[in-house]
Amino acid sequence: MKPIVSAILFMAIVCAVPAAAHTPLCACYNNGDDTVTCEGGFSDGSSAAGVQMRVEDASGKMLIKGKMDANSEFNFKKPDGTYRVIFDAGEGHVIEIDGKDILE
Repeated sequence: MKPIVSAILFMAIVCAVPAAAHTPLCACYNNGDDTVTCEGGFSDGSSAAGVQMRVEDASGKMLIKGKMDANSEFNFKKPDGTYRVIFDAGEGHVIEIDGKDILE
């Protein structure tokens, strides 16, 4: 009888704990040359390693595709013209950064 009571108590405690927020974070910086570095992560401290990254032109054409590295960084050569960077960790976890907002 005790194992059943313990299991029920455990489930009640687990279900009562609220879900932790998992908000995506991404910032990109112009390195002062022709390259850009983006750093990513999540508000709960989780790594962004492996998160899909895209660089698109103004019409949405993909110019560069890659992933965040083991340090949650993504480096790329700055494209000519208007562009945006997309951090895509899945539905509800997408961040778009306009190239004009990427400063040194």
